[in-house]
Amino acid sequence: MLKLVGVSKIYGNNAALSNVSFEVKKGEFVFVVGPSGAGKSTLLKLIHKEIEPTSGEIFFNGESLKEYDKKIYLLRRKIGMIFQDFKLFKRRNVFENVSFPLESMGYPFSYIRERVDKTLKEVGIYEKRNSFPHTLSGGEGQRVSIARALVMSPLILLADEPTGNLDWKTSFSLMDLFMEINQMGTTIIMCTHNEEIVRRYNRRIIYLREGKKVYEKFPRIN
Repeated sequence: MLKLVGVSKIYGNNAALSNVSFEVKKGEFVFVVGPSGAGKSTLLKLIHKEIEPTSGEIFFNGESLKEYDKKIYLLRRKIGMIFQDFKLFKRRNVFENVSFPLESMGYPFSYIRERVDKTLKEVGIYEKRNSFPHTLSGGEGQRVSIARALVMSPLILLADEPTGNLDWKTSFSLMDLFMEINQMGTTIIMCTHNEEIVRRYNRRIIYLREGKKVYEKFPRIN
């Protein structure tokens, strides 16, 4: 599904990523871990095509991301992104935040309403559909962010430290939600520095340090 071949990203004299290669299969859940500055966020931005690699190539379903240079919007339908700081529109309520990607694609309101309501129910935030971001808890805000990414039915979900600003209880509740999403068929690549989450949820690990892939570790077989 997703394949990186010798991917590097250089800023001046600094290599944010250096010759990173790996492959993610459909339906996998992969943790990308490592210390601050390891290149985790850079990796997700490259996959999401927010930035371009200095060298190497990224393939999605057998097609180079270079093929999406003039149609990034098509890629964003297939690869969703969730951020640590939510990035919600402050002047839009929950429903309007989640509906925004569908509105920008020109879908009719009848479809948007049905799709958004269904997604809000799936992530457990439907009762807040008319609330504004400033009234939400951290966990609720992140669920809205997840819903906004899911509403386009992406094949891959990228999550950049999605529990970084949340308490333990809320973090594990959200992780359970991510696991449910994964079990429904969505491939997930999640960057995290939370060792307890990585230990508790037995999934494949890609460890980065100083921009290099140090090792991979596959799930334990119980």
